Amino acid sequence: MTLREFQERIIAIYGVRDRRRGTDATFRWLVEEVGELARAVRTGDAASLDEEVSDVLAWSVSVATLAGVDLEAAAARYASGCPRCGRIPCECPLDVPA
Repeated sequence: MTLREFQERIIAIYGVRDRRRGTDATFRWLVEEVGELARAVRTGDAASLDEEVSDVLAWSVSVATLAGVDLEAAAARYASGCPRCGRIPCECPLDVPA
């Protein structure tokens, strides 16, 4: 499944609910899911990690869609390497977020 197909699938499943909820509330759900992912990372529970990563991905797509972001275009930012240093792998200093 491509990113575009995934975005379209999430829209088909949740688009009506996401639009009704609005961007701000949908973003807050995403933040809650990131917290659940953090818990799964700390515990190292593989099943929880799989579930929480997929939830964060889906909620991120919902927020992106509500904000008018095309995921294919957003992903293209990384097509040539690190957006900051342009390298593969990234050679940015470790204390600077890439």
